[in-house]
Amino acid sequence: MSTVWFLLAVLCLVMYVVLDGYDLGIGIATLFERDARSRRELLELVAVAWDGNETWLVLLAVSLWAGFPLAFGTMLPQAYLPLIIMLFSLIVRGVSVEMASQAETESHWERLFGIASLAAALAQGVVVGTLTEKLTVVNRAFSGSPFGALSWYAVLTAAAITCGYLALGYAYTKWKATGELRASAGRRGTVSAVLASILAVACLAAVNGTAAPLNLHSPGRAIAFAGLLIFAAAGAVVTLAAFRSDSPRYDALPIAGLVTTTVALVIALVVARYPVLAPPALTLADTAAPESTLVFLAVGIGLNMPLVLYYNWFAHHTFKGKLSIAPHDLDVSDALPGSQP
Repeated sequence: MSTVWFLLAVLCLVMYVVLDGYDLGIGIATLFERDARSRRELLELVAVAWDGNETWLVLLAVSLWAGFPLAFGTMLPQAYLPLIIMLFSLIVRGVSVEMASQAETESHWERLFGIASLAAALAQGVVVGTLTEKLTVVNRAFSGSPFGALSWYAVLTAAAITCGYLALGYAYTKWKATGELRASAGRRGTVSAVLASILAVACLAAVNGTAAPLNLHSPGRAIAFAGLLIFAAAGAVVTLAAFRSDSPRYDALPIAGLVTTTVALVIALVVARYPVLAPPALTLADTAAPESTLVFLAVGIGLNMPLVLYYNWFAHHTFKGKLSIAPHDLDVSDALPGSQP
């Protein structure tokens, strides 16, 4: 049952990274966009579904807290600082996207939305990096420093995840936008996808120098890991080719390719580390809640997950197709310094 619960947590993680990853990336993209109309259009791309996307983070936290309480209780203190920054940034981001979306003119909420998106992405990358640091546990309780996990590898993972989110944001933008915004998303998405690919390769190459090296000693693990990396590379190639294409027929391919790459990489890391949750040897069996508790909680999570999936589908299905905003909704010229009527 602990394995089933772990797979449930992995599913929540994948759904969060894919769904909230693209809207965090769009938020970061607003920081590089000078045109006020384009920034408003990016904001509207996020406003229709961001709250449902972040629901997966709540389900992930509940899954880890309820399913693996010992791991949750010992790993959480090591990542307190980046987690606090992440949660604060997500709160600010939620408020700012709603305030900016309701504003009739350009406002500072748009800039705050971009900064909070960047901070949340960087903090999540640091949290991932902390999972490669050795836990200091005494009497089944964390006894290390909350700053001990801030390492060079955490900086590397923060950069990789931020660039990955930015690539997802540009991929979603190219899929949903039109005109110059669509064209610029293709150009900037190519750059961010290349950077994300390079940094991801660097993370994989350097992980064996941390306290959480990949376990590829058995042939089955090694073959599965290699096969998943091939899928990830194929998704990256499709993404880069589609980003450079001018044909609207291929606008959905960048996001499809990046989703393939993301899912393949997450599963590859699970294959390479299972059943260890945290270094040096904190495993599923050591940290799982009693089986009766897992069964009871699985019913509760299982009843809620279809509702979350339906909401995600409904929000994206309702606003399917290219974004269409009336010209007056994007007319913020009156608020721009030096603009002419």
